[in-house]
Amino acid sequence: MIYNECGNSGLKLPAVSLGLWHGFGESFDHDKMKNLVFRAFEKGITAFDLANNYGPPYGSAEKNFGRIMAELASHRDEILVSTKAGFDMWPGPYGNFGSKKYLVASLDQSLKRMGLEYADIYYHHRPDPQTPLEETCGALDGLVRAGKVLYVGVSNYNKEQTDAALKIFKRLNTPFIVNQSRFSMLDRKIERTGLKGYLKEKGIGLLAFSPLAQGMLTGKYLKGIPEDSRVRTDGRYLKPDDVRNPRLSQKVEALSKLAAERGQTLAQMALAWVLKDEEVTGVILGASKPEQLDENLKALDNTRFTKNELNYINEIIIKN
Repeated sequence: MIYNECGNSGLKLPAVSLGLWHGFGESFDHDKMKNLVFRAFEKGITAFDLANNYGPPYGSAEKNFGRIMAELASHRDEILVSTKAGFDMWPGPYGNFGSKKYLVASLDQSLKRMGLEYADIYYHHRPDPQTPLEETCGALDGLVRAGKVLYVGVSNYNKEQTDAALKIFKRLNTPFIVNQSRFSMLDRKIERTGLKGYLKEKGIGLLAFSPLAQGMLTGKYLKGIPEDSRVRTDGRYLKPDDVRNPRLSQKVEALSKLAAERGQTLAQMALAWVLKDEEVTGVILGASKPEQLDENLKALDNTRFTKNELNYINEIIIKN
C-alpha cells in the first residue's frame, strides 16, 4: 500500500480507502462484509469511509461496521474511521443539513452504532444553504475540542464554499485537512471549477469518491446489465438508462481497449488515472467481495501515463 500525506497535516492516508456507501446495509450477509473488511486491512487499507445515512436503512452500515470493528478492537490505533453528517437522518427540523444540534447529535449516534469513542475524521457531508457556515464550522471545531473527533473535513463543497470554510477553520485553529469530492475520468467537474488545484494550493487533502463512476468504468455493462449488478440490486444512483447510453458505451469501450494495451483492466486504469495526480491524496473504493478488491488494488502497480495516453483519454472523453 502507498500512504500519502493528507494536505499539510501529519496524517497519512492510504492511496485506497474502503468505502462502505454500498453493500453494508441491513440485508447484507455479515460474514461477507467481515471478510471484505478483513481483506482490506490485510492489504494495507487502513481507512474506512462511512456516513450516518449509509445503508439502507440509514445507520445500518455504521452498525454493521461496528460489529466488525469489535473483532478488530486490538487494532483500533492502526485503523482510521471516518463518518459524515449532512443528509436527512430522522424526522423533524433537527435531522439534516448543518446545524450544531444536528451535527453533535448525529456524531453521538454514529459513535454509538460503531462502538467507538471517537471518529478519526468527521465530515460535513453537504453544504447547508440555511445554517450560517460559522455555526457548522464551529460545531465541528467543538467536537474536536471535546475529544470526539481528531480531524474534520467537508464533502460536496465547491471551491468557494471550501474557501469560506477554510477561513473560519483557520481562525478557530481547527484541524481541517480534507475535501471529499466526486472525481473520475467521466466526471472532471473539480478540474473545470478549479477546486482540484485550489486544494493543492491551500494544503488540503483530496479524497476522490466514485472513481469508477458507479461501476461504469469497470466495463461490466458493455454486454448488458448483470443480474447481481448495483443497477439491479440498488438503483438509487445508477439507472438502467444510464448504462444503456450508446455514446457513453462507446467511450467506455474505447477506454477498455486502451487499458488492455497498458496491461490493465478498465477499472485498474480508471483508478490509476485518478491517482496519477499529486493533488489527489487517495480514492475511496467500494467492493462487494475480497477478490474484486484484490483485482482493483493492482492499479497501484502502474499509475504512470504517457503524454500520448493522456491525450488519447482526453480525446475519448472530452471530444466525443
